[in-house]
Amino acid sequence: MSATLSTSKLGLKPALTPGVLRLVLGDQLSTSLSALEDLQPERDVVLMAEVDDEANYVAHHQQKLVLVFSAMRHFAHALRQRGIRVDYVALDDDSNDQHRPRSLAAALQQSLNRNKLRSVVCTEPSEYRVKQHLQQFTEDTGIALAMREDSRFFVSHARFAAWAEGRKSLRMEFFYRELRRETGLLMDGSEPCGGQWNFDHDNRKSLPAGVNAPPRLRFEPDAITRSVMDMVRQRFGERFGTLEEFAWPVTQEQAAQALSHFVSHLLPAFGDWQDAMKTGAPFLWHSLLSSSLNLGLLQAREVCAAAEAAYRNGSAPLNAVEGFIRQILGWREYVRGIYWLRMPAYQHSNTLQATRPLPAMYWGGNTQMRCMAQAIDDTRRHAYSHHIQRLMVTGNFALLAGIDPQQVHAWYLAVYVDAFEWVELPNTLGMALYADGGLLASKPYAASGAYINRMSDFCKGCHYDVKLKTGPRACPMNSLYWAFLIRNQSQLQGNPRMALPYRNLAAWSEEQRQAMTQQAEQFLDNELG
Repeated sequence: MSATLSTSKLGLKPALTPGVLRLVLGDQLSTSLSALEDLQPERDVVLMAEVDDEANYVAHHQQKLVLVFSAMRHFAHALRQRGIRVDYVALDDDSNDQHRPRSLAAALQQSLNRNKLRSVVCTEPSEYRVKQHLQQFTEDTGIALAMREDSRFFVSHARFAAWAEGRKSLRMEFFYRELRRETGLLMDGSEPCGGQWNFDHDNRKSLPAGVNAPPRLRFEPDAITRSVMDMVRQRFGERFGTLEEFAWPVTQEQAAQALSHFVSHLLPAFGDWQDAMKTGAPFLWHSLLSSSLNLGLLQAREVCAAAEAAYRNGSAPLNAVEGFIRQILGWREYVRGIYWLRMPAYQHSNTLQATRPLPAMYWGGNTQMRCMAQAIDDTRRHAYSHHIQRLMVTGNFALLAGIDPQQVHAWYLAVYVDAFEWVELPNTLGMALYADGGLLASKPYAASGAYINRMSDFCKGCHYDVKLKTGPRACPMNSLYWAFLIRNQSQLQGNPRMALPYRNLAAWSEEQRQAMTQQAEQFLDNELG
C-alpha cells in the first residue's frame, strides 16, 4: 500500500486557494463590512472605484462629490496601512484616461484582469439601481459574484418583510417599538424608559429669541480632501453648490469626534428644538451625523449606544435621547425596509398625479419667499438642511404646488450630502409628497404659512404677509395649501386626520373656492412659469 505524503511532510508550503476581488462601494466605508470579514491580505484585493456613472446619474452637489470621493480615498489609505492591497480607480487619474472605466461593471472587469482574479465578493449595495447593475454584470460575464447581507443595519430585508406581511398598515411606530424590545435600547426591563415609547409631543417647541446653538464642529480639509476639491472644481464646477464651507467628516476618526461632540454639546437640547428653524442657523442642535452613518464611517449601533449612555448617566434628558434614537433605530431602519420591500415599483409612485416641473428656484433661482430662499441657500452653501426644512419648507412647497415627484426626488438625491436613494426616495415620495398614497405617512404633511411662522423666524421681513390668504402680498403657502385641499378633495377628504381642514373647507362658497384656486394658480404662473 502506498502512503500519501502531505505538502507539509515534504517541506513545501500548501498552495493558496485563488484570491478574490473584494468590492467596496462609496457608501460602504466600514472596516466591519461583511465583504471584508474573511479577507486574506496575502491573496485578496480590495477594489474601490470612482466612476463617471456614479458621479453623474444625478447632478450631485459639489460638496457631496467631495465628501464621497475624499472619504473613499481616506478609507483606501487606512486599508493599505493595515497591509491590505487596494486597487483604487480615481476619476482624476488621467495617465490612461482613454481606458479608465466609466461604470462599476467596467471597473470590475478591468480589476479582475489586472489582478488575475476570477471571482468577486461584495456587500449588497444600498441602492436597487446598483444591485441591478452588479447582477447584470454577472449575467453578462459569468463571473462568480458572492453578494453578502449588509450587517451594519439592525434589521435584514427578510426580518422587515416578515414584520410587514399581513399588516394592513405599515406604521413606523409599531415597528420601532418592536426594535426597542429586541435591542433593549431605552428599556427598563420589559417597559420603555419613562413609561412611554414616544416623547414627540415634547419635541415641537419654537425657538425663543436670543437662544443660540453651539457652533458646528468643523473638519478642515486635509491634503487628500483639497486634492479632491480641485478635481471636483475642474470636472464638476458647473454643478449646484459651493465648496468654500466644506467641513464634513471624511474618516472614521473624524466621525467618532463628531459623535462625541454631538452627545456632549448638542444632544441635551436636541429634543426641545429639533423642529425649530432660524435664519442663518442651518444646523442648530442637529447632529450632522447622517452623512457619516450613510457612508459607513459610523455604525448605527454605536450611535444609538452613545445616545443611550448620555441618558443613563444623566447628561441628556429622555425626550432628547428618545427622539434622536427614534430617528435611527426607528425611522432609518423603517424607510430602508419600505424601500427594499416595494422597489422597483415604488420609485414611480404618483398617487396625487402631480406633474408641474421643478421650478428654477430649487436650483438657486430668485424667489421672494423667504422660507424657500433660506432653505435653498443653506442647501447651496452646505449641501445640508435639517429634516423639518426638507419636509415642511421645500417638501411642503413641492407637495402644495403639485410638482412632479420624480423631479423632486432627483433634486433631493442630488443636493444633500447624506442622500442615497434607499433613504431619500421613501422620505421624498412617501413623507414629503404623499406620492405613495399613505404607505409611509398617515396623512399628507401639508401646511400653510402659519406652521412655518410658528416654527421659524422666516416670515419676519418676508415680501409676503403670512397672515393674508389672498391679494398680491398674501403668503403663497396659504393659497397653495387651500388649493391643494380643493384639488385633491376626492382622494383626501375620507382621511380621518384630514377631517378638520375639510370641515373648514365645507363652509366655503364656490366663489371662495374658485378665488383661492385662482390665487394659487396665478402665483405659480407668475413666479414659476
